[in-house]
Amino acid sequence: MKTRFAMTLMALLPILAACKAQDGTANTAAPTEPATPATAPASEPAAPATPAAAGETAAAAAATENAAAPSPSASARPTGPEPVAGTDYVVIENGQPFQPATGKIEVAEVFGYVCPACAAFQPLIGPWKAGLPSDVSFVYVPAMFGNTWDDYGRAFYAAQSMGLQDKTHEALYAAIHAQQTLKGERGRDSVEDIAKFYSTFGADPKQFAATMSSFAVNAKTNAAKQFAQRSGVTGTPSVIVNGKYLVKGKSFPDMLRIADHLVARERAAKGN
Repeated sequence: MKTRFAMTLMALLPILAACKAQDGTANTAAPTEPATPATAPASEPAAPATPAAAGETAAAAAATENAAAPSPSASARPTGPEPVAGTDYVVIENGQPFQPATGKIEVAEVFGYVCPACAAFQPLIGPWKAGLPSDVSFVYVPAMFGNTWDDYGRAFYAAQSMGLQDKTHEALYAAIHAQQTLKGERGRDSVEDIAKFYSTFGADPKQFAATMSSFAVNAKTNAAKQFAQRSGVTGTPSVIVNGKYLVKGKSFPDMLRIADHLVARERAAKGN
């Protein structure tokens, strides 16, 4: 499934904008190095851009642009120049980690399953996350931007409570953006539609739907929304290091490179 999803993303055209909050703003720079006229593929728009087509194109763009660049790993020495405040990252005033853990440096990704840019970022941040050293704690934080975003945020925490989150994270991106068995932002999926997806991974659909609206899940989604707001997140994907730094960057690999440096900075501050 991973290979088929990546191939689907790479088959489409290279223009990407970060997915935005309801106010239309976005803090995260998407890849900004379009192909030159000499190398750019001839575009053949199949039709005027519908929400579905626009979503596919955006999702594919990052995969196409970032495919050639290997994902950096925070387990290795940070590469490139030191990041610059205001250009490469924003200092979050009075920022705090989402899930503080003693002795750990937290890296959080604020994401949305319906966001094409997040779907394109996942093939990079997934392996990067897997290579993090033991003193770094990685956490996904669903963006609660309203409507379908909130439904999928609740689904994320319902899946987490049932032990299904790791097995379903990439599969859900694929279902929305590659297979299109779920609509995402092309048209609002019902709670029943979402629960049916998770039932293919062993969840009881009625129990899953009930869990999505449970007190525990509501508490978690409220915490996620508050974290994004106090961190200054207005678009996805957004990477936040230790609650202190909101990463910007010129491309997805650049975002991870900057995160490597900021993790190393936090490690040095702890005397490790």
